Amino acid sequence: MAESSSDAPCSCDCFVSLPPASAIPAVIFAKNSDRPRDEVQEVVFVPAGTHTPGSRLQCTYIEVEQVPSTHAVILSRPSWLWGAEMGANEHGVCIGNEAVWTKEPVREEEALLGMDLLRLALERSSSSKEALGVITDLLERYGQGGSCREDPAPFCYHNTFLLADRNEAWVLETAGRLWAAQKIEKGVRNISNQLSIGTEISAEHPELRTHAQAEGWWHGQGTFDFAQVFSLTRQPVRMEAAKARFRAGRELLQQQSGGITAEVMMGILRDKNSGICMDSGGFRTTASMVSILPQDPTQPCVHFLTATPDPSRSVFKPFIFGVGVAQAPQVLSPTFGAQDPVRTLPRFQTKVDRRHTLYSGHQVALGLMESDQERGQQLRQKQQDLEQEGLEAVQGLLVGKQAPALQELGCLFQTFVERESQVYA
Repeated sequence: MAESSSDAPCSCDCFVSLPPASAIPAVIFAKNSDRPRDEVQEVVFVPAGTHTPGSRLQCTYIEVEQVPSTHAVILSRPSWLWGAEMGANEHGVCIGNEAVWTKEPVREEEALLGMDLLRLALERSSSSKEALGVITDLLERYGQGGSCREDPAPFCYHNTFLLADRNEAWVLETAGRLWAAQKIEKGVRNISNQLSIGTEISAEHPELRTHAQAEGWWHGQGTFDFAQVFSLTRQPVRMEAAKARFRAGRELLQQQSGGITAEVMMGILRDKNSGICMDSGGFRTTASMVSILPQDPTQPCVHFLTATPDPSRSVFKPFIFGVGVAQAPQVLSPTFGAQDPVRTLPRFQTKVDRRHTLYSGHQVALGLMESDQERGQQLRQKQQDLEQEGLEAVQGLLVGKQAPALQELGCLFQTFVERESQVYA
């Protein structure tokens, strides 16, 4: 069983707002991905595809059966692995995941990472409920396991997920192959690095309660509280810290309830006082995402992604699935093929430079913000102006003031990535 080290990268926060908490008739999703501080996160567009019957799909460590057709996805992912920390598909399904430890032992044997499960669900589902079924089916068949960081010392955990679409959201929490899920139909919800589903279980693994009873964790009488039954009696240090972040996140959402917008979510992701915007020890917020999922199916879903660390000094750039969507090369990391340290056994014995163009430019900008106050302020102002422009363009689109050509919508993210790159040049 792999233990979590005291400085292990195991913190993330996910948020969702549904009407009437949202200021507009939309579901608003947000996530900070907190990872090892030097890890590069890229933004990858994968078009919809059809696949040969019986073909296999290589995930980070293991192969699974491919399905006949997959949906187009936009992914924010650590550049060394196959899966993703967060992302969305063309049907307006968004998913984020978190690390969690429970009484169920974490195993080092290579299986599907939580990030693989997330990408597989986005590629294979057209609603959040369908995505829930994809993850739980794959969990049953293949299990979850393997190291979650690019390092010779294995670091393993189980996963919780926040899944959302235009109409509802689901929290899915796992312990090995076991799981419990809670349906969210209105208001706000957040998840952090701990179990948070108590007695309000909407769906569960058929053996969840019998297993808890057999292990002596539950007496089998009265109400069944998933978090209480499956949480570790003695929490790792980082999980204790996550409790404070979870409470702070919930309070920030509740304070803004009824007026939650994409900008409000961005503000929460940038909150340093709560630790939600992470920068401590060996890890930090390496990428962030906010999505607007209008309940009106004729309106496009809009996904804002940073592709750079520290949202308080990054630009959220809008992405819309549309005609002409293509990969923005500036946010794509170099590839190393069969020589990649994740592919050669034993894994992770060497390091490679995975920085993409935007990441490198942004690192220089961060350095200036810290060393040259005047130039740093000018850079930050340019970042804010660019982000505001993106928000206003989307606002016009959602209230029907603007109707840009579909071709323009597809190129939106690419355009903003290019303009941000120019700011750093």
